[in-house]
Amino acid sequence: VQLQASGGGLVQAGDSLRLSCSDSKRTSSNNGVGWFRQAPGKEREFVASISWNGGNTLYQDNVQGRFTISRERAKNTVYLQMDSLKPEDTAVYYCAGAYGIGCTLYAPMYDYWGQGTLVTVSS
Repeated sequence: VQLQASGGGLVQAGDSLRLSCSDSKRTSSNNGVGWFRQAPGKEREFVASISWNGGNTLYQDNVQGRFTISRERAKNTVYLQMDSLKPEDTAVYYCAGAYGIGCTLYAPMYDYWGQGTLVTVSS
């Protein structure tokens, strides 16, 4: 597995979590990285993405202003800071990398995916 998402857990509404996406093969430092999520019984949806140098970011409307994507290229890690969590944010969160791409919300544009991390927000 090239990408590993971590940091999920059980929290209450209004709490915060920070997810991490680590690249064991150290290839993502020059690629765009995105976060997606899939709730039980629902399709996978885009959450946020960041360009290779962190200069551009893109967010789903429902998380804009609550979630922040960032990256530390030296650590080959991309973060998703999630604040003011809501029960509807409950899902398995996945990170993915896209060769030669800045920011995109289109899942087919991503070339490699990591295993997910479960986030559960109780009301």
